[in-house]
Formats: sequence, structure tokens, C-alpha cells
Amino acid sequence: MIRWIREQLGFDPPHQSPTRTIYVSNQFPEHSPFVRQKFPDNRIISSKYTLWNFIPKNLFEQFRRIANFYFLVIFLVQLMIDTPTSPFTSGLPLFFVITVTAIKQGYEDLLRHKADNEVNNTPVYVIRSGGLVQTRSQNIRVGDIVKIEKDQTFPTDLVLLSTDHANGTCYVTTASLDGETNLKTHRAVPEIAKLQSVSQLDTLRAVITCHQPEPDLYRFVGQIAINSPEEEIVRPLGPENLLLKGASLKNTNQVFGVAVYTGMDAKIALNYKSKSQKRSSVEKSMNTFLIVFLEILVIEAVISTILKYSWLREYPYNERTAQEKNSSRILTGISDFLAFMVLYNYIIPISLYVTVEMQKFLGSFFIVWDRDLYHEASSQRAQVNTSDLNEELGQVEYLLTDKTGTLTENEMKFRECSINGIKYKYTKGTLIPDGATGEINGQTFTNEEVMFLKAISLCHTVHISDLEETNRPTLRHVAADVSKVQYYAASPDEIALVEAARRIGVAFTESDGNNIILNIFGKTERYKLLDVLEFDADRRRMSVIVEMPEEKMIMFTKGAESSIIPLARSGAVTEMSAHVDELAMKGLRTLCIACKYLSIEEYEEIKSQLVEARTSLHQREQVVADVFNIIEKDLHLLGISGIEDKLQEKVPETIEALKLAGIKVWVLTGDKQETAISVCLSSGHFHKSMNILELTNQKSEGECALQLHSLSVRIKRDHVAQHGLVVDGTSLTHALRKHEGLFMEISKSCTAVLCCRMAPLQKAKVVRLLKLLPNKPITLAIGDGANDVSMILEANIGIGIMGKEGRQAVRNSDYAIARFCFITKLLFVHGHFYYVRIAHLVQYFFYKNVCFITPQFIYQFFCMFSQQTLYDGAFLTLYNICFTSLPILMYSLFEQDVHPRTLHSKPALYKEISKNEILSLKRFLYWTLLGFCHAFIFFFGAYLLRGENTSMMGNGQMFGNWTFGFLVFTVMFITVTLKLGIETYYWTWVNHFVMWGSVIFYFAFALVYGATLWPFLQLQSIYAVFSHLLSSAQVWLGIIVIVVGCLFPDILRKVFWRHSRPTLAQRSQIYINKIALGDDRIALQPLARARNQLSKISYWRPAMASPAWNRFAVAQAEKQDVHLLEEY
Repeated sequence: MIRWIREQLGFDPPHQSPTRTIYVSNQFPEHSPFVRQKFPDNRIISSKYTLWNFIPKNLFEQFRRIANFYFLVIFLVQLMIDTPTSPFTSGLPLFFVITVTAIKQGYEDLLRHKADNEVNNTPVYVIRSGGLVQTRSQNIRVGDIVKIEKDQTFPTDLVLLSTDHANGTCYVTTASLDGETNLKTHRAVPEIAKLQSVSQLDTLRAVITCHQPEPDLYRFVGQIAINSPEEEIVRPLGPENLLLKGASLKNTNQVFGVAVYTGMDAKIALNYKSKSQKRSSVEKSMNTFLIVFLEILVIEAVISTILKYSWLREYPYNERTAQEKNSSRILTGISDFLAFMVLYNYIIPISLYVTVEMQKFLGSFFIVWDRDLYHEASSQRAQVNTSDLNEELGQVEYLLTDKTGTLTENEMKFRECSINGIKYKYTKGTLIPDGATGEINGQTFTNEEVMFLKAISLCHTVHISDLEETNRPTLRHVAADVSKVQYYAASPDEIALVEAARRIGVAFTESDGNNIILNIFGKTERYKLLDVLEFDADRRRMSVIVEMPEEKMIMFTKGAESSIIPLARSGAVTEMSAHVDELAMKGLRTLCIACKYLSIEEYEEIKSQLVEARTSLHQREQVVADVFNIIEKDLHLLGISGIEDKLQEKVPETIEALKLAGIKVWVLTGDKQETAISVCLSSGHFHKSMNILELTNQKSEGECALQLHSLSVRIKRDHVAQHGLVVDGTSLTHALRKHEGLFMEISKSCTAVLCCRMAPLQKAKVVRLLKLLPNKPITLAIGDGANDVSMILEANIGIGIMGKEGRQAVRNSDYAIARFCFITKLLFVHGHFYYVRIAHLVQYFFYKNVCFITPQFIYQFFCMFSQQTLYDGAFLTLYNICFTSLPILMYSLFEQDVHPRTLHSKPALYKEISKNEILSLKRFLYWTLLGFCHAFIFFFGAYLLRGENTSMMGNGQMFGNWTFGFLVFTVMFITVTLKLGIETYYWTWVNHFVMWGSVIFYFAFALVYGATLWPFLQLQSIYAVFSHLLSSAQVWLGIIVIVVGCLFPDILRKVFWRHSRPTLAQRSQIYINKIALGDDRIALQPLARARNQLSKISYWRPAMASPAWNRFAVAQAEKQDVHLLEEY
């Protein structure tokens, strides 16, 4: 029983077998014994709370905050001992803060629940009880046979059983998993592939045994045992038999598969890093400041307790009671210490957290409403999934981005090529030789050109949509009409090449597995496919062996230039090698095309070698690769293709702006190295003059260590040049085992870093390494696919792109945008504003609370530390909640220290606030000391004003304790309110309304509260005190003098520093004010002056339109603003 309880609580997870046994259609054996395994359901959970754990879990997270926990302790102390203030003064603000925060976090989690429900309630079809039944995705069980139709997404990990193709093949795109938009071929077990109907599959009796789920997307080991009347057939299962959750079915009308890994056991779910509470650097600074203020509070309480007993021994002001004489001195001392803690506890601003929560929640709507972040083509606006990290957008130091679908559009375009040493440009379905002018009519092709076009039309993994094949009237029609055919391929490059060849006139029209049909300028030719030498990352090439119509056998080879040109023995090798560099400098993806004629004897020998290698049981992959290398040699180089991977709009400008802002950009992709480097070149991530360092294809830790040391030496030797680092997933694994420090040192020395062939968890590990650097930089991860979810969750800030690869990244991100170029507006403008606003909010809160409670501490010196309060309890409670809350909240929502257009166009302004500059220790100490100085001026200014004239009130009454406290409170409230006005740069009617409205509300409340006898108050000591106080002209004059005395030195300091050592933001303010168009200012001037200004403008505008005036204006602007522009 105890063990069961511990298992349910998660302390002792149940013993799990290394394999799982799955009965297809859940047809369990009736007579033989078996142990039924438990598997999770198919629900996806990205939310944090449930209905049952919301209250305890949310309370636990909130009371982890220092201020909340502290006020809970203070509230309990007030309940247990006799304190100077009522428990309600701490309990009500605490309850308000906890409630508002819980509502806000509950609402955000409700949105996640809705997103999860949308996925979990997706309708699917499963075979149950002999028929096809519609159910919800979350109801899929392990063992269910699921039907998936074309273009649908697989709801769980499935083992393929059958397809509508007789050979049991289907085509799948895994763009949302590994970032590749290529088409992958999956196969069913031949003995089951013939079962294509529901009734046939319902009779299937089979058992699948496979490994327990693991995060590796490309590894699956299992077997299927098929029970037939004659015998039991056992067939192996591998990755080619597994359909991964999140992938999409293409080029196949329907498939049937059996669920093997469901819900959070699915491979993509295992690649999701578990959700954790992300906390911003501002919140961490707040906690640090709270600890400092807590130390100040304890010091003040200790000093007060010691001085109380010191003075009480010398000047006893009350006769001790019998109870006091009999009580323990230690307990009495502790009680007094706690009482002073309660009296001074308002130095800790409890409303700070709720104000911050409200500012973040309300401020997040500005991102959603921003029209510049709205993508009109897809009708998608920015999305905020969590508002806790708004200010972190202004502190990003590392940006880690996916490639496919994030930087690119996944649209490949054939642009240029080189055939037999001659360069061509591809324009409107025509190859134009380099240097030719005008249009070419009736173009004729040489044998070399035709052979090149045949090679790219035959050497590929392209498939044609079955639907288009059945509706296609003639082959000639396909060759002429682009819109009537749809290609799917194992690489997006291949689609671009085949489509370009078809538009030129050599059209790939049909393939039945053994034959390939081409339409060559209207003439149909049939080629027999003899063999395919598949692409692999080590060879970086693929080949096909075909029999031509004239019964000649030829091998076409296509691959990276580094893997083809060294094997070429004929052709214009020298000229085309130079062309490869030229195309690469243009940012085009290059592929080399070669061929090799084979005799019958050579082919028979090749065939026997391939059969022997492919049936090998020991190190099959290596044996096959060795045979491929023997075959692919002595090639004839036909030509080179140049393909443009179309970038999203403004990607190069965006990356350049990010670098100017001091943000280091890393590209993390699961794509091939050549593809990734090409995109980095075209996007500006890598520059032409940059030294590209490679850490790739490292087979062991020793080899990787040598390469790392070599790269380190090279960087130190060429320290002036800019370096770019390229690393692949395998090499990264070796580098991080024992050489993590050296790898990170090299990475930090490089201007740009590219990590390719990365698994999802490797992306997250790279993000974690950057987060753990000594300076603890803020990282931002951005991606659009499910393969990016892990790094999005690991990074300090995760941003999802609303792209073409599903919604997994968007659903698990902190923010979502439609295009990569929107990131500059999100960081430079919104990030800047959020950080500046909340940083000033935090500092102002601590400042006004120091101003608030320090006079209470000073006052104890004048009342012999009797714990007498200076302020009434109502004002203690309402100071932070009502009197001073709205002005700072509105400031934190609407303040704009620099114009948004200037922030967006000047990335250098982003550097100025980096590394939490505004919340630095220096700034914090300044605001704290300023609060203490102002508090001393409040108290002693009021004390001097009182002087010996204790009857200065208008009615002649004595100037007593509550009158003095009211005077100090009034001066303090007006000063801290006006101080916020001094700090405000961007005034709106809302700021004016809440600031002056707060002042009016305070005076109105004080008058009404002091003029009424409230029945719920046992003692009302301040009755009519405030009204009598304000009836004195001396008091009004004293208030003005003290307030001016506090703020005037601060104003002088601001003016002095603004003109002697202005910041870049202040220079921007001056610059904007100087170049601002005067029409809106004229509207605020007197009517006569406005008419005069308008007449001048109307006179000068015709002259201003002339080129001469433009040259003069530019020259004058350059003279006036040259210093400012140099700073930019």
C-alpha cells in the first residue's frame, strides 16, 4: 500500500520494461497468459494548472516571492501579538495582491487549456468493433488502428500498416518536426500492405514489440509478429515504418497505422522540454532589492528595540504592571522587536507585485494591437501567451533562430547554372547564356545542354501527385501547363530543378517505380530505373542508374561540389569550379551534376556488389557506403545548378539591425550543412569577408578536441578578422562531453554561429549553455516548428513564428509573430518601452516607500520608541493601494522616453539599456538615498515649521501628534506624486487625469474621513484634524516650501546632467524635438501666432520643393546634427 502511494505521488516510479508489447486492434490473446501494460492516453498538455491544483499550486508559487511571504508572516504576527497597527492593514493588501495575481495567471492558463483542447478534440477515425468509428484525438489508445487521409497531420506515433498504393508506400513531410520540407518515403510490411480495407484490417491478428519511447526522432527498433493460419511471420520494423506525430501525409490518399506511442509518450512530446516558471531579470532584481530593504527593516527594528530599553531604563515613562514584572525579558524583547517590525513593515512595498502584474497584463495588449506586427497576407496579428516576460524583450543578448520557415519561405527558385563551362541565367522558362542581350526566340539546345536537363529530370526523388496523374489528359499538356502538376520531393532543391527543367521543355511526367517517363520537347521517352544510390550525409551525393531508350546504361550523380568535383575526370572542371564560387558568393545553393556510362559487364558487377552489401547483417551502413564510393568515381562533369532559397522579406536587414543592437545571432537548424550555409550567406548572417570555421564530421572525442584546439589557435592568430563557426549535431555531442569550455570560448569569439543537423534536444542544450555563461545573458529562441519547442521552452524568451509548420511552436511560446522581420519592432520598441517603464516603476516604488516609512522611524526618537504611529491606520493601508497606485501604473503603461520610429530605426539605442542598466546597483542606491533625503526634509521641515508655535492652526488649537502626522503625510504624498511628474517625458490626458485626480482624491478623502464619525471605528483620533490643519495659511506656505526644497535640487541635477553628459536616449529626444514638424505645435499656439507661422510655411513650401533647397537643407541638417548622427 505504501509503495502504491509513493508510486502515485511520483517518488517511486513503477518498474518499466525496456520494451513494450502492443496488440494490434487491442485483440488480446484469449487463452495464453499475458501482462497487460498501461499506456497514457493521447492528450497533449501544455497548460500548468488544473481545476484541482490551481489554488495550492498558485499559492505556493506566489508565496515563493519574498514580499508576499514576508507580508504573510507579518499578518500572522499581528494576529498573535499586540501590535501598533491592526491586522487588516497587512491582511487586506495581501489578499488583494494574491487575488489579482491569481486571476491574471489563471486567465493565461485558460488560454493554454483552450489551445490544448483544440488539438485534443480533433476528429479522427479508428477501427473498432469491425467498423470505422469517429472519435477525438485524445481518445486514441495504444493498439488502435487509425485512418489518416491526405494532408492530415498524424495525431500520434503510428506504425504504418497499409496505404492506397499497392506497394505499401506513402509520402510524409516532417517540416514541423525537423524543419525539413522534403518528402520522405515510408513503407508498410509487405505481408500487411495488401490489407487496404477496414474489413481486412479488422481481421488482422498481429503483435508489435518495440523499444519504450525515446526522444530520438530518427531511431525506432521493433518487430511485428503476424499470426496467420499457416505460420507466424516476424518482420523487423525501423524508422521507415514509423509515422511520427506532427508529420503530414502527402501524395497519398489514405493510410492506416497502429498507434504505438500516444500522448506525452510521442517522440515529439518527449522532445518538449517540461514547462518551468520563467522569471525575468527585473523580477530577480526586485527580489534582491527586497532583501536589501528587509535588512534595512531589521536594522531599524533592532535599533528601535535597543534604544527603547536603553531609554526606558533611564527615563521610565510608565509604571510597570505586575504582568510586565513577571514576564520574561527575552520574550518581551522579542515581542517588542516584532512590534517594531510591524510598525516599519510598510517599507516593503506589497503593492509593487500587483502593480507589476497589472502593468504586464495590460501592457501586453499593446503588442496585440500593434498594426506593424499584423501580417495582412495571412491575417495574423501578434500573440502574447505570457506577459511575465515583457521587459525581457529589452534585454536580449543572444538570439537563437531556426532556419526553415523562420528565415526562409520554403520556396526554392532555380536562378542560374553552368553547363560545360558556360554560364546561363534562367528567365521565364528559358536558359540565356551569360552576357547575351535581348530575348532568345526559337532556342535550340546542344547535346550537353539536353544531357544536363535529362540528368536533373532523372536523378531525384521527386514524385507526382496521384490526383494530378489521374486527371492529366496528355503528357504534352503537362509539359505546357505549370498549374496542372504537383511535385513532391525528398529535397526542396529537387522540386526547383525538376520544375525548371519542365518549363524549359524536359518534363518529368510519370514514374511507376521501375520506369521514368520524360517529355523531351514534346517527344516521350521511357527510361528504365535500374538502381538508386541513396543520399547520405557522409557522401553528400546521390546517384541513379538508368537504361536509356537506346539501351545504353548510364549513371547520373548529383551532390555538393565538394563531393562531386574531386571525382570528376572529364568535362570543363576548371571553369565550372570557378563558377561554383561565383554562384556561392551570390548566396545561391549549388549542386553539381555528373554522369558515367556503364557497360553491361560493369553494371552486372555493380549489381552483385550492391546486393551483397545490402544484405549484410554486420555494419550494413558502412559496407553499403563503401560500395557506393567504389561505384561513384571517374565521373564526367555535366554542369552546376544555382538555386535561390527564398528568404522572408527583410531578413538580411533584420539580422543586420540585430547585430547593430549588440545582439549575437545563432542559427540552429536540423537541415543539411550546405543548405544551412547557403541560407546564412544569403541572409547576411555570414558575410563574404568572414572566415568560416568548421567543426563538422568529427567521429570521436579525440578528433573533435584536436579540431577545437586548431580552431582556437586560428582565431588567436587572425584576431582582427571576423569569424563564423559552423558545427553539426554529431560534432557538438563530442565537443560538449569534455571540452565544453573550449567550445564556448570559440563560439563567443565568433561573430556568427551556425549549428546544423541539430536534434530538438540539442537545440535546447545549446540554449542552456548560453544561459549558464558567467554573465548570465538573456537568450531568445525563435522558431516555427515542433522541433523548435524545446529551445523555445529553454530560452529566457520563446517566440513562435506563425508559419507553415503547424502550431506547436506558437502554442508553447511566450510570444508569437507572423514574420521574422517583426522581431525588430518587438525588441527595439516594445522591449525598450517595457523595460524602461517597469524599471522606473520598481525604483519609484522603493523610493516612495522609503519616503513613507522613514519619518515613522525618525518619529520614534521623539516618542521614546513607544511604538506610537505617526500616521492613521487608514492612511497606512491606502497609501500604496489608492493614493499613489494609479499615477505610477499609468506611467508604466504610456511612458515613451524616445519616439517609437527613432527606436526602430536606431538599433544603437537598444544597447544603452542592455545588461539591466537602469536597475543597476548604482541606480538603486541613488533612488534609495534620495528617498531617505526627502524623508528627512519632510520630517524636519514639518518639525521646524511647527517650532515653538504649537497653536498655528486656524482655530487656535494645539499642534498635536495627529496634526503633525497629517502634515508630514501631506508633504510626502505631494512630493512623491510630483517627483513622478518630473520623471514623465510623454504626457497624455490619462497621466494628467490620474496624477491630479489622485491629489484631489487624497484631499477629498482626508476631509471626508476626518469630518465623519464612523460607527465601525472604536476610536477616531483624527476627527476634524485635517480640515483645521488646512485652514492655516502657514501650513499651506510650509507645504509649498518643503515640497520645493525637496524637488528643486533634483531638477537642477537632471538639467545639469542632461546638458553636460546626455545619454543617447536624451540626445534622441533633443533631435526629435528639433526636427519635429511644426504644424501640430502651431495648433497649440495663440491664433494670431499660428496664422503667422502658417503664412510663413505656405510661402516657403514651393521653394522647399526645389532641388536646390533640398541640397541646402541637407547641408544645414548635417552641420547642426553631425555630432548626434555620429553617435548613432
